Amino acid sequence: MEGISEQEREKIREEAKKILESFSKALENAKISKENKEKKEVSGFREEKEGMQGDKDFRERMFQNAPNKEGDFIIAEKKKW
Repeated sequence: MEGISEQEREKIREEAKKILESFSKALENAKISKENKEKKEVSGFREEKEGMQGDKDFRERMFQNAPNKEGDFIIAEKKKW
């Protein structure tokens, strides 16, 4: 942090600490539903149902903006970040 005095750095540290503490306290009050934690899948399979019709305009725009594509597939990185 060039150009910032040690006094300013300490002030920033204190403000960051206060923000993290208030966020931590807010998380303590968060209610988590047990329903969200439990998986309802049976051995990795799901029941097949009728799918919804896709938006053709959206699909066309996605393919126009995709830098790498092959046929009807968009090629993208997986978990690089």
